Amino acid sequence: MGHSIETRVRNAVEAWLRWLPGWQPPTHRSRARVCRRCFGSPLTEAAGFGPDVPHAVQHALIMRLNAIVEHSVDAYTERNLPLLWRELREAEARKRARPYRPADGLAPEYQGLELDPEPEPGQPFLFTLADLADDAAAEHRLPDPAPLSDEAKTSLRYEMALADDEATRVGMDVCLELMTFRPRIQQAVHEVVEPQIEALLSELTRSLDVPGGLL
Repeated sequence: MGHSIETRVRNAVEAWLRWLPGWQPPTHRSRARVCRRCFGSPLTEAAGFGPDVPHAVQHALIMRLNAIVEHSVDAYTERNLPLLWRELREAEARKRARPYRPADGLAPEYQGLELDPEPEPGQPFLFTLADLADDAAAEHRLPDPAPLSDEAKTSLRYEMALADDEATRVGMDVCLELMTFRPRIQQAVHEVVEPQIEALLSELTRSLDVPGGLL
């Protein structure tokens, strides 16, 4: 990959530290969906994020770290797993053929999130980004690939298991290296995030104490 795990984790943490001062707590309705990238991730624990750290703050770092694992596994797959690599490239070509890809090119802090907000009861959307992307993909759908033989399916499952093992190995290395940055991460949360949360709660308390403050 050209850089060690240590270097890539340090770069990810430093990029997150540069991003963090621009974060502000949202004032709109929070999302109820559980983020599949962050919830239960070993990276969350390795970073030392507690339950009170806002999800957006965690997500911005976790996605940068996930990219390290994904890029490493891609490189391993290209070198060692030809059948899986071919399948992945064909899947990527089919994705690129879609004329509308709203999730492409997002900054790390927005990658992996739902494209659309959660619907409110009785307030249907006229359209959603996900629906637009699906409709455009259906109109420009490429022919289905040729079916794999039983032997090829067996080989593909074997290569997928090897790729999973590599992802676990790299993920553990990233977690171990990330733990060395835990003091810096926690200090940044203490200095940047916690004061904003406290100010928001203080403002909410003042609004509740003043008659008509919610009007």
